Amino acid sequence: MNRPGVLLANLGSPDSPSKGDVRRYLREFLSDPRVMDSPWPVRMFVLHACILPRRPAASAHAYASIWTKEGAPLLVISRKIVAALRSKLSMPIELGMRYGTPSIPAAIARLRAEGVGTALFMPMFPQYAMSSYETAVEQAREAARREGDGMRLRVLPPFFAEPGYLAALVATLAPHLAEPYDHVLFSFHGVPERHLRKSDPSGRHCLATPDCCERAHVARATCYRAQALHTARDVAAAAGVPEEKWSVAWQSRLGRDAWIRPWTDEVLRELPSRGIKRLIVLCPAFTADCLETLEEIGLRGREMFLGAGGAAFTLVPCLNDDPGWVTTLASWARRLAEETDLE
Repeated sequence: MNRPGVLLANLGSPDSPSKGDVRRYLREFLSDPRVMDSPWPVRMFVLHACILPRRPAASAHAYASIWTKEGAPLLVISRKIVAALRSKLSMPIELGMRYGTPSIPAAIARLRAEGVGTALFMPMFPQYAMSSYETAVEQAREAARREGDGMRLRVLPPFFAEPGYLAALVATLAPHLAEPYDHVLFSFHGVPERHLRKSDPSGRHCLATPDCCERAHVARATCYRAQALHTARDVAAAAGVPEEKWSVAWQSRLGRDAWIRPWTDEVLRELPSRGIKRLIVLCPAFTADCLETLEEIGLRGREMFLGAGGAAFTLVPCLNDDPGWVTTLASWARRLAEETDLE
């Protein structure tokens, strides 16, 4: 009963772009204390009095703008990745989403029913963040504990600096660099500043100095900002993008708290005034295209940049089910299996 199996995980999507389904999805997502980390009474008040009465309609409209005949892009792409992995690996493989369906606990139960004793958990979050990687891992651990009978979990660490991941990003970016361009913007999902401080085991390094992410420190193992900057630097260097022709910004902020800067929407509006007319945008925090890449950047972000005077806007697709990326994922699954005691 110690057979290995793979559990690929991502964030999730609503069941449909209807207002009701989006509202249910947002309720689950924003009830997570690792996403909205205010005390429970405050979190519930803000969620039910301020967010859920207003946000579902706008979010439903956004989802509808990218919805496909097969469903939500993130779910459709994730299923394609799982199908491709099944052709490469001789072990059970399931898909689980942190929010919505199919859920991580249900996926672990399916693996158990297939005789799996060790789930090789592969969260598709390259950089560590309490609101993505950490919450998915903790839910998977709890689900494995509930299965009992020795069900074990082997977790893929954040892969922000893994050569296979970086090479895959370079491969997606390279064809666009062959055309004339002025600038490459790496747009990562933003996080509140307090999340960085909470994830700092020392309690005194993150955001304490302007160069905190440049200095070696134990906090870097769980610092989303430092890991994102590491990814951007390595990709830009490997792709041959000059230092003066790339930068990093942070998207998808929510609420009025302090979030890490600069913000992508403000940068997109400001770049044309600096003479940057031909822009390439890459979103390395996302391994599969989703609402944040397709709608927030591909539609609204494009409109912001062109409306501010930009001439050409190129959004680089995420890694999605690219064959080279799937091969990398399969190699990581094999490595996790080999590193696991399966006696």
